[in-house]
Amino acid sequence: MEKVSEIMSKNPITVRVPGTRMDVLRTLVKYNITGVPVVDRENKLVGMVSRRDIFENPDEEQLALLMRKDVPVVNENDTIEYAAEVMIRYGRRHIIVVNENKKVTGVITPQDFLKVIIKRKIGTPVENLVTKPCLPIYVKTPLPVVFKSMSLTSLPAFPVVDDEAKLVGIVTDRDLFARAKIDKNLAMSELGLGEDEDMWNWEGLKNVMKLFYMVEKVDLPPVPVEKVMIPNPITIFEKSPAWEAAKIMKKNNFSQLPVRNTHDDLQAMIFDSDLVSSLLGVD
Repeated sequence: MEKVSEIMSKNPITVRVPGTRMDVLRTLVKYNITGVPVVDRENKLVGMVSRRDIFENPDEEQLALLMRKDVPVVNENDTIEYAAEVMIRYGRRHIIVVNENKKVTGVITPQDFLKVIIKRKIGTPVENLVTKPCLPIYVKTPLPVVFKSMSLTSLPAFPVVDDEAKLVGIVTDRDLFARAKIDKNLAMSELGLGEDEDMWNWEGLKNVMKLFYMVEKVDLPPVPVEKVMIPNPITIFEKSPAWEAAKIMKKNNFSQLPVRNTHDDLQAMIFDSDLVSSLLGVD
């Protein structure tokens, strides 16, 4: 059986306690990542902090209080199936890989499992793997309303439909904040970045813009979602096998795909985290 060591991202970026929220934000922006393991002075794992933790605690400054201590972990020699089971059980997007001394050696995300699903040509139909509700957003919905819907449902992406409920686009929180009104100098000041630093990363900033909005540092213009959505999105047929969905996601660096039926009607949204369960023979 394939081992965790074969698919994990090795030598992951970490942050160290004691630290602050801004230490984490700077790291997420610099490396364009969405979560990071927390280690002590001996580089032993003590927790995990992600965008989700920061968004859920927007007023908390101390890393020790922001991080989660009940972190799902696996060993390099564990099977890929076991790692998939751990990810599904905890419902988190980051699984930390540690050695016998509790030192961090890798990280696994749903995207790492996709290549295994493709390689094995797992045939579980996409429709059998969907776990999250599908909430379509009307094409004329203003961006602040879209963001509120995302916050209330905890869904990271919505399909966008027209007057006839036909799929015309897809929108994620990153798409929303690509249009947010933010002053570059303000953002750099808030994150403690200097003009001459190579830490500035606009793509990485999109990952944390939601926090700036939540603490009223930026505004979302009341323009309709059709102005920021990805139009004519790639879709997957509901009867298609898991490996085909995984291949599309891997090729395009997608985390989700709209699911359609034989009449091209929107049926659901499938996320990369949903596909992980196909490794356990869920059908």
